[in-house]
Formats: sequence, C-alpha cells, structure tokens
Amino acid sequence: MTQKTLIIINPNASQTVTDGIKAAVDPLRVNGTAIRCLTLTSGPPAIENQMQADLTIAPMLRLAAAQDDAAGYVIACFGDPGLHALRDQTDLPVVGIQEAAVMTALTLGQRFGVIAILPASIPRHLRAFGAMGVLDRLAGDRALGLGVAELANPERSLHAMIGTGRKLRDEDGANVLIMGCAGMAHYRTAVEDATGLPVVEPCQAAAAMALGQITLGLSHKGNTHA
Repeated sequence: MTQKTLIIINPNASQTVTDGIKAAVDPLRVNGTAIRCLTLTSGPPAIENQMQADLTIAPMLRLAAAQDDAAGYVIACFGDPGLHALRDQTDLPVVGIQEAAVMTALTLGQRFGVIAILPASIPRHLRAFGAMGVLDRLAGDRALGLGVAELANPERSLHAMIGTGRKLRDEDGANVLIMGCAGMAHYRTAVEDATGLPVVEPCQAAAAMALGQITLGLSHKGNTHA
C-alpha cells in the first residue's frame, strides 16, 4: 500500500526556497504521514505581485493533480494563490500558508504584525486579511524592501527582519509576528530570539494544520475517512 503524503507545493521556481521549506517542516515528520516538498519549475523565480501569483494557479493545479499518493496539500506562497481553486479540485485537505499563519498567530497574541518582503506585497496581504475578517487584530504590515532572491543573503536579510520585527513590536504594538514569505523559513529562531516575541513561520503553521486535518479526517468537503 502506497504511503499517503502531505504535498507541499512551492509555486515559484526557486529550489532554494523549497529547500528552506523542507528544512522548516522537518520537525513535523513524526506523525506517520510522509511530507514531500515540490517546486513548480514552470513558475516565476519569485512571486512578488498579484499577477505573478495568479499566473501560477493553473500549472500548480496540474502539479497537484499528478500526485497520486496525496493525503492533503499545502500551498507554500504567502498570498495563497489558487487556494480556493485547489479546494474545488480535490476533496483532500488544502491549506494555504497565509491563512494558516494568521489563524495560528491569533492563538499566540492579541495583535499580529507581518514582516513582508516588498511594499507591493502589502495590498495583497490586506485584501486577504480583510476577507478573513481579522483587520482589527492586525498591528502592522511592514516591508523589508528585499525581494525573494535577496532573502538568501543571511546577513542582510536577518538584520532587516530583526529591525522590522522590532518596529512592529515597539511602534505598532504587535505581540506576535508572522514571517510574510516562504523564503524566510530558516530565520524564525533568530528573529524570535532578537524580538522576544513568538514568531509564526507560515509553512510550519500550514503543514501542522494540514497534518492535523489529515489525521482527523477533516476536509472542506466533509469527512475524508468516509
């Protein structure tokens, strides 16, 4: 019998980002469900605006459909491109990292702050937070001014992330932080140590949520154990 697998799809073409996601979710490989992280090689090198996000949806749906051993899916882009389309395509659990990160943050603090990559990302975030009905819990959404590729520079990225996290804490009143890009995965512990706040890494939050749904047989279309 083929082992059922949680499929985590990075919708951009960066294998470096996918490797970071894989490392971030490694601590969750303990509950009996395998985890496989995939790169959408036909996607853009980075997803930094709405157009790039939307163009990944159709190929991402095809990649998801090709995974015969899937027990559930995580869309590993902060913005959750194709989240509802993939939920239309499958009865299996489907979790987006942005939605999961916000829901997790709400259990860890009263007001959450988001460390975004570029200013152009913030309107996408605010539209999503508005749709979720959580704008009154948002302390702030601040951009680093760094693109996804630039996040691979640890010295520059970590300095910017810590500074932004402290501004969200001290100036905006955030008491929990969300890392607003899958490419930030390996910086969580350092940012948490430097700010003294809980930091939600969205791929971890989404994978944990998806694994829980798989274990319990939960899905947007009813009981998957039926």
